[in-house]
Amino acid sequence: MELYKEIKLRPKKDESLKRFHPWVFSGAIAYKPDNMTEGEIVRVLASDGTFLGIGHYQIGSIAVRILSFEDERIDVSFYEKRIAEAYKMRVDINLVRTDNNTYRLIHGEGDNLPGLIIDMYANTAVVQAHSIGIHKDLTLITDALKKVLPDNVLQNIYYKSQSTLPYKADIEPEDAYISGGKNASETALENDLKFHIDWLKGQKTGFFVDQRENRKLLEYYAKNRNVLNMFCYTGGFSVYALRGGAAQVDSVDSSAKAMMITEQNVQINFENNVRHSSYTEDAFKFLKESAYGKYDLIVLDPPAFAKHRGAINNALQGYKKLNLSAFEKIKSGDILFTFSCSQVISKEQFRLAVFSAAAISGRKVRILHQLTQPADHPVNIYHPEGEYLKGLVLYVE
Repeated sequence: MELYKEIKLRPKKDESLKRFHPWVFSGAIAYKPDNMTEGEIVRVLASDGTFLGIGHYQIGSIAVRILSFEDERIDVSFYEKRIAEAYKMRVDINLVRTDNNTYRLIHGEGDNLPGLIIDMYANTAVVQAHSIGIHKDLTLITDALKKVLPDNVLQNIYYKSQSTLPYKADIEPEDAYISGGKNASETALENDLKFHIDWLKGQKTGFFVDQRENRKLLEYYAKNRNVLNMFCYTGGFSVYALRGGAAQVDSVDSSAKAMMITEQNVQINFENNVRHSSYTEDAFKFLKESAYGKYDLIVLDPPAFAKHRGAINNALQGYKKLNLSAFEKIKSGDILFTFSCSQVISKEQFRLAVFSAAAISGRKVRILHQLTQPADHPVNIYHPEGEYLKGLVLYVE
């Protein structure tokens, strides 16, 4: 086996690793070699020299992301095994279908590959590195990807990590096709609906795959309702609402590019549909100026209000303000879908912010559904931090 450098932990700092938590924090380290570089593979040892795990070293509060709790070589065979396990799970839970070729193939810690995201759109895999180690292992990962996925499933690989690698890292990757790409279709299917995916310039990997099941639920409630889709991005909720028989759907986003793709997604599914309108405006302002009772189903799916713990208080105030505005506009007997995708905001904190807004508004509110991310965004049972998407479906009296 290749000789990897070793990190030794302080006494009594190995409990979390023994419980298979995949992170080693910098404060737990007693010794590390002076010549370590970011992204290299290291073996992690307890204070008595017992092997604990192997993973990528990185400068920062999370110093090592554990790839394996077995003493094994991290090579193409390792990645091939992990990707094969992840793909098998998606096939087993019936996500890979002729009417659905949009899904997350690798979800970081949830698939035992910390720092790696791979989203599938039709025949294109969009790969993101959230750690230096994953970036350095890119060739191993893409080689493994080609070995695991059938030719009819994978034809293109696009690497998109300019915005996801740690900003302090001395690396500036170029977003680019690693293979294929000349005839890459930008239209993918989700539950038999067509979506234009802009993985070249869009947010994240080009589409919010994590709301698939929640969009499907909204379709169930949309019939004959006037729907307002706030922070609509590329119009996922809007398209499902139209298929669900909504009387009218209004999509709102501050991005003109997002609104253009929303309109394109509506058009490719419902040609010349007169039930949909787009508004390129600030969501807070639009909702505040909306007439009371105009909408009887509102979707609040804002971007992450808090990306680090220092922003939690301001984020909670933002969620309270946004939901209060919705409670003040929606009439009795109507439904509110409200979400937070901020990982640092807990379910309890988000719920308290929504409850506070309800109390201030004086409305009676019942919870119909408590929502989270779908099965292709699995949460490692030993890494509860992986549960980042929170949602509530509320019946407002």
